[in-house]
Amino acid sequence: MQTRSFTETLPRRVVVREVGLRDGLQSVATLVPTAAKLEWIRAAYEAGQREIEVGSFVPARLLPQLADTAEVLAFAQTLPGLRASVLVPNLKGAERALEAKAEMMLLPLSASHAHSLANLRKAPDDVVAEIGRIRAERDARGARTQIEVGISTAFGCTLQGRVEPEEVVRLVQAVLDTGVDAVSLADTVGYADPAMVSRLFERVLRVAGDKLVCGHFHDTRGLGLANVFAALQLGIARFDACTAGIGGCPHAPGASGNVATEDLTYMLHSMGIATGLDFEKLLALRARVAQWLAGEPTHGTIWKTGLPKTFAKEAAHA
Repeated sequence: MQTRSFTETLPRRVVVREVGLRDGLQSVATLVPTAAKLEWIRAAYEAGQREIEVGSFVPARLLPQLADTAEVLAFAQTLPGLRASVLVPNLKGAERALEAKAEMMLLPLSASHAHSLANLRKAPDDVVAEIGRIRAERDARGARTQIEVGISTAFGCTLQGRVEPEEVVRLVQAVLDTGVDAVSLADTVGYADPAMVSRLFERVLRVAGDKLVCGHFHDTRGLGLANVFAALQLGIARFDACTAGIGGCPHAPGASGNVATEDLTYMLHSMGIATGLDFEKLLALRARVAQWLAGEPTHGTIWKTGLPKTFAKEAAHA
């Protein structure tokens, strides 16, 4: 019997969406100046990144780190071919995103009832209803803005504990029924392991098919890249990451940020998977971000260890 190498089933190209400017910065105390954020976006763009989550339309009093999202988004929209997305928590935020002609809105929906109440002050089904109103508003305006719903705490919750896979699948089906364009699964608090990722992504793929477009993994317990690999094996070809692994979750004490952009890129390139990213430029950007966030915790490994001598040859095949 002829067998296939596991690498033959992996995507040949993966999109790394940078989310440090939103998911990363919202969890740190330091206020990064707008000018530095624009430098960050330009440097990431020059490194080859073509999907960046640039901020969130939330009240400035709640997240002063993201108060300049409209200005940051406007700059990002001047860069050819850059897909700039924004997170919006409710209809009011969505209206601001639509007025700004955002190409994509990311809407969070927690699979944990307790986390949903803590984060959005609404039960999950009430959030689904709000998502339906946002989709209707988008369509009424004739806007082309795409709507992606991120199912947060899909693998567990520090407030609630276990999150049943059946609830995740139910909520995915509910938001698809509202007419959204895409869904993603997020390990918001770093509870997942590769087996959990495989099982849940398999179940959601049966419901969502090609509308399941992204994995969002935090590296709190050191399994972020392993979880990415588990999703890769199922054909997922888009992942969120934060430069320097910054961020966390306000409802998950001790949680670290997303998988580090530079570590994820190294793993993919070393495996022969193309990303279109320039690794040296990503490392240079990481150093600048670490300066802007002096005193804040950063994460990641490859910036400390350096590249192996075989890396350039392996990356050339990506």
